[in-house]
Amino acid sequence: MFQIQNADDVLITPLEKFRKEQIGAAKEVKKKFDKEAEKYYSTLERHLNLSSKKKEAYLQEADTQIDKERQLFYDASLEYVFKIQEVQEKKKFEFVEPLLAFLQGLFTFYHEGYELAHEFEPYKQQLQFNLQNTRNNFVSTKQEVEKLMNRIRSADQDYKPPGQWTMEGFLYVQEKRPLGCTWTRHYCTYDKGSKTFTMSNTENKSAGKQNGLVLNQPETFKLKSCIRRKTDSIDKRFCFDIEVVERNDICRGTLFRPLQFFCKVRHGVMTLQALSESNRRLWLEAMDGKEPIYNLPAILSKKEETYLNEAGFNFVRKCIGLVETRGITTMGLYRIGGVNSKVQRLMSTVFSSKAPVDMELDPEMWDNKTITSGLKNYLRCLSEPLMTFKLHKDFIMAVKSDDQNYRVCAVHALVHTLPEKNREMLELLIKHLVIVSAQNQFNLMTVSNLGVIFGPTLMRSQEETVAAMMNIKFQNIVVEILIENFNK
Repeated sequence: MFQIQNADDVLITPLEKFRKEQIGAAKEVKKKFDKEAEKYYSTLERHLNLSSKKKEAYLQEADTQIDKERQLFYDASLEYVFKIQEVQEKKKFEFVEPLLAFLQGLFTFYHEGYELAHEFEPYKQQLQFNLQNTRNNFVSTKQEVEKLMNRIRSADQDYKPPGQWTMEGFLYVQEKRPLGCTWTRHYCTYDKGSKTFTMSNTENKSAGKQNGLVLNQPETFKLKSCIRRKTDSIDKRFCFDIEVVERNDICRGTLFRPLQFFCKVRHGVMTLQALSESNRRLWLEAMDGKEPIYNLPAILSKKEETYLNEAGFNFVRKCIGLVETRGITTMGLYRIGGVNSKVQRLMSTVFSSKAPVDMELDPEMWDNKTITSGLKNYLRCLSEPLMTFKLHKDFIMAVKSDDQNYRVCAVHALVHTLPEKNREMLELLIKHLVIVSAQNQFNLMTVSNLGVIFGPTLMRSQEETVAAMMNIKFQNIVVEILIENFNK
C-alpha cells in the first residue's frame, strides 16, 4: 500500500501536473495560433484583392489594418514556438526528477535494498547535479529566447533571415482560366546560384483533419528574367512578372504508346503578387529584377520629339497650370494613374505634327488623372532622363553622405552643371511639386511620397543592373532634397 501511495504522490501526480500545466498550455497556445493564422490569411487575401485604383486614404487605412493583423499573427506564432521550446526543455528534468524521487523512496523502504541504494548513491548524486544544471540552463535559455522574441518582434516585417535559399516565402500566382483568372497562394523558393525557382501550391486541410498546410508536389523552373509590374498595367498591387523555362514536366505515353515518354520544355511568363511593397523589393533584389520599360507613344517615337523642345515645355506648363488651378488638393495626386488609352490619346493630340507648338489643353476633355499621367509619361519618354545619365552616379554619391549640409550643397552644385534646358525644366517641375507638397494635408502627397514617384521619373541609370535597383531609394532622396530646398 505504501508503494502505491508513494508512486502516486511522488511519480504519477507530478507527471500528471506536467501534462495538464505544460502540455495543456501548449495545446491552448496552438489553438490561438491556428485561429490567428486563419484570420490573418483570410484578411491578407482580401487585402491583396484590393484594386490599385482605390483612393489613397482607403489604401493607407487598409495597409495599417493588415499591419495590425500581421503583428497579432506574428505574436501568436512566437508564443507558440516559445511554448514548444519551453516544454521540450522542461521535460528534461520534470520527468527525471519524479522518477529519481520514486526510486529513492523505493530503495529506502526495502531494508534489503540498502546495499543497492548504497551503490546507487554516487549515480544519484551525479544525476541530481545534472538535473540542477539542466534546470539552471533552462532558466538562462528561457531568458535568451525571450530576448530573441523581442528582437524578432521589433525587426522589419519583411526582413529576410539567412537560410538555404536566396529568397523564400508565400507568393500569389496568377492562374488564367477560361472565364478570367484566379490568384492561388504558393510557397516559393529561389536559388540565385542555379537560377532555380520552385513553387508549391498550398491548401488548407479540412476542418476534420489536423490544422495546417498541405504542400503539393513542387514545380521547378529555370528563371530567365524578372521585371516589376507597372502599377497602371494591372489592378492588383505588389506584382511582378518572371519569365521561366519549365524543366520537370514529364509527359508519359498514351494508351496506344504505353512505353514512350518524353520531357517537355516550355517557356512562359508568370505574374506573381508579393505580400507587400517591401516584400516585392526583396524578391526583385534576389532575382536581379529590372524596372519596367515605359513604351513610347507612337507619336513620340520620332527621335526629335524625345528631346526637350518648345512643344515639350509648353505641354509641361499647360499640365502644371491645369493641376494647380483645379486639382491641387486631389487625393493621391500623381500617385493614381489615368486610363492608359486616354493618356495615349492626350499625347498623340498634343504632339501631333499638325498640332500648334503652344496648343491649349481643354479642361473639359482631359481629367486630372490623365493630365498628371501625361506629364509623367512625357518625362519618362525623354531620350535621356531630365537629370542626365552623365550626372546620375554623382547625384547618388552626393546623397549617400551622412552630412546633411554636404548633401544639400552637393546636389545644389550638380543641378547647376545640368544643361540649360534641363535645369529650366527641372526648376519648372520642382517649383510645382513644392506647391503640391504644401497641400499634403488634403492630397496626402508629402515630400517623401513625391520623391517615390518622381525619383525614377527624373533619374534612371543607363544600365539596368542590380546596383541600379538598389539605388532607387537614393534617387527618391535627391528629389526630396530638391523639393525641400527649392528656395536655396
